[in-house]
Amino acid sequence: MAVSKSSEEKKPAVKKATAAKTAETAVKKTTPKKTASAKPAASAKTKSSPRKISAEERYKMTEVAAYFLAERNGFKGNPVEYWEQAEAQISQLLG
Repeated sequence: MAVSKSSEEKKPAVKKATAAKTAETAVKKTTPKKTASAKPAASAKTKSSPRKISAEERYKMTEVAAYFLAERNGFKGNPVEYWEQAEAQISQLLG
């Protein structure tokens, strides 16, 4: 008349796991979520006016653009022409 304890032992283990999952989801539901309002709002001035480019930055942009124009042409043209084309491109991009 031996009663199998293995079937009785499995049932509580399943119940414990289910109870643990239920407690875990309850904790997740009650924890407050972070909202986007925590970040400081950007001022209207920052959004409307772009950053000023210094003369040095503009020169370097032109230099790089001229190099890539010359590279695309196999460095066969006049360097002054590449520079002028690059200046025109940078002026168009920056306004």
